Amino acid sequence: MRRARRAEARGGCPRMPPRQREPRRGPGAPPRPAPPAATRPAALALVTLLSFASRFHRLREPPHVCWDETHFGKMGSYYINRTFFFDVHPPLGKMLIGLAGYLSGYDGTFPFQKPGDRYEQHNYIGMRGFCAFLGSCLVPFAYLTVLELSKSLPAALLTAFILIFDTGCITLSQYILLDPILMFFLMGAVLSMVKCNSCADRPFSASWWFWLSLTGVSLAGAMGVKFVGLFVVLLVGLNTIYDLWDLLGNLSLSLVMFGKHLLARVLCLIVLPLALYMAMFAVHFAVLNRSGPGDGFFSSAFQSQLIGNNLHNVSIPEHLAYGSVVTMKNLRMAGGYLHSHWHLYPEGVGARQQQVTAYLHKDLNNLWIIKKHDSDTAGLSDPSSPVEFVRHGDIIRLEHKETSRNLHSHQHEAPLTRKHFQVTGYGINGTGDSNDFWRIEVVGRRTGQLIKVLRSQVRLTHVATGCILGSSGKTLPKWGWEQVEVTCTPYLKETPNSLWNFEDHINPKLPNISLDVLKPSFAEILLESHMVMIRGNSGLKPKDNEVTSKPWHWPINYQGLRFSGVNETDYRVYLLGNPVIWWLNLVTIGLYLLITVATAVALKRGVQLTSELKELSRVVLRAGGQITLGWLLHYLPFFMMGRVLYFHHYFPAMLFSSMLTGITWDALLKFCAGFLSPSTTARKVYGGGFLALVLLILYSFYLFHPLSYGMIGPMASHPSSPMAGLRWMDSWEF
Repeated sequence: MRRARRAEARGGCPRMPPRQREPRRGPGAPPRPAPPAATRPAALALVTLLSFASRFHRLREPPHVCWDETHFGKMGSYYINRTFFFDVHPPLGKMLIGLAGYLSGYDGTFPFQKPGDRYEQHNYIGMRGFCAFLGSCLVPFAYLTVLELSKSLPAALLTAFILIFDTGCITLSQYILLDPILMFFLMGAVLSMVKCNSCADRPFSASWWFWLSLTGVSLAGAMGVKFVGLFVVLLVGLNTIYDLWDLLGNLSLSLVMFGKHLLARVLCLIVLPLALYMAMFAVHFAVLNRSGPGDGFFSSAFQSQLIGNNLHNVSIPEHLAYGSVVTMKNLRMAGGYLHSHWHLYPEGVGARQQQVTAYLHKDLNNLWIIKKHDSDTAGLSDPSSPVEFVRHGDIIRLEHKETSRNLHSHQHEAPLTRKHFQVTGYGINGTGDSNDFWRIEVVGRRTGQLIKVLRSQVRLTHVATGCILGSSGKTLPKWGWEQVEVTCTPYLKETPNSLWNFEDHINPKLPNISLDVLKPSFAEILLESHMVMIRGNSGLKPKDNEVTSKPWHWPINYQGLRFSGVNETDYRVYLLGNPVIWWLNLVTIGLYLLITVATAVALKRGVQLTSELKELSRVVLRAGGQITLGWLLHYLPFFMMGRVLYFHHYFPAMLFSSMLTGITWDALLKFCAGFLSPSTTARKVYGGGFLALVLLILYSFYLFHPLSYGMIGPMASHPSSPMAGLRWMDSWEF
């Protein structure tokens, strides 16, 4: 007890009392089947070897693009070629994939156009091998985490076997995907947090600082791969709050020492992750310095920094004039360019006139000609004619250059946004009616002032109805080519949706200015990129014939994902968890809740337990509770998400449920054996139960391993199929 008090006085967390001399074991004590500590490195080496063997087995197969490799392999190529692109996730995972490809000899020339494209002579194995390496590390990370929490080697081994022989974890680790990278940093953060907690009796020691700092580094990595890394940030944050609250209640700890604890956590768990996270984006923007398919998602000022972009190192006329050919970009993040094309609105969607949308990419259909509302501008093309500038408050027409139809609005309702008016292209060769007239106004300017390209924020007010042109941000159906809806809103509230700037500006009669004055700061670029990513995430929709799922499907292994192949002649890989493991995990969650309630009631009622059973109860309540909290934080938020969801989103939560299974079944077997005597019977019960679980996991892997390593031949419904009789649920599509 004196050692414990001294530890608390130094700022230790009194959650785990130090081990004292073991009392004599009574007949009701549970068995101790765990081998001596000297065998633990051997056990770690064994599970690590099995994990790497299972992930690297048949890594080259199939030698073609599988599932989302078409996205993340392509993005790795973009980094190698330094081509700017847009993705809804932060950049770290794709940067690491690109780096792995570059170091392994991949030249970035494979197009990754669609699943099924053969790699031929291109070196793809480096990128797959990198993801498989990180996926293999999940097993030793989980093993060490459970070993640290439970102090039980069998619990750690059971967790490791669950993850080694789960077909879903194997499949997800063998391809060029972000998921193994995300889960590597996630489990790294959890392991580091648990290790740091174990150093609570020696704060500010070298090991304490190491694990605290490594926790912060891992948090930055998880956040830098996907935004769902926020869930593990929340887990570590709650653990930190609990630690600090515990320290605050330690009256032997001075407030100065408490302040040092607080400052250390702020530095390692807030400042360090944020600095690393921003550094990732700094590298991202420095590497991707060439124009690419992602330009149109970002502002004109940002695009002017990209080599090859039409705004890079160019000079354009500064002030808008009649007869100029322009593009207009909406100031909403990822709002798109004002766009039109020959396609008409379908029957039943307002007037059947030409569609006007907002388009996120550069395109010739984004070009418009500025004309006076009451005359043509044909004469303005004469080089000898004087230049007439457009001024704040002028009434203008915008003629679409490709189709010669005017920007038009009327009181028909917009396609998606209720109480907004439809915007169309109307007229023939620029001849329309009074519904083509728009008043151009610059924010913060007075009547008669000139309008600056790129820098002036303008508003277009429809003269006939008084509504304002804007981008609603909503994605049109397939008849609108899934472009963004443009409406005319009668609500005069000023928002980025209703503000525009002129980007491209072509007028040979006007002098040009350099665009270097528009260079944005790093903070502005960082903020803009996050706004674009958040909007992109919320707007994700399923592709044609794509299998989506709901969160309640995931724990019951209701439906998998085709990674490769559909027909009998194809090499088929199917992402599906090992059913025995997943259903065991699901049952264990309910079992853990029952054990927790029973244990809590027994402790509250003062039931006499041996010292071993009391310690086991603390493991169930504290270690199991921490893991259960991690599972909840990585699962429940998906019920509140509006974006499209897929089966693979559950795998971070599955890591926690697997660790909970190891802890719970170890505790349950020890509880059962603890009430048996003599001790040889107890050991047999414990050992037999553990062996039965391991054999069940191994046999189920033997049955379902073709899901991960590939199937060729008849489907599961055919008697000669290697998976015959194993399609236990109709929703499984193998």
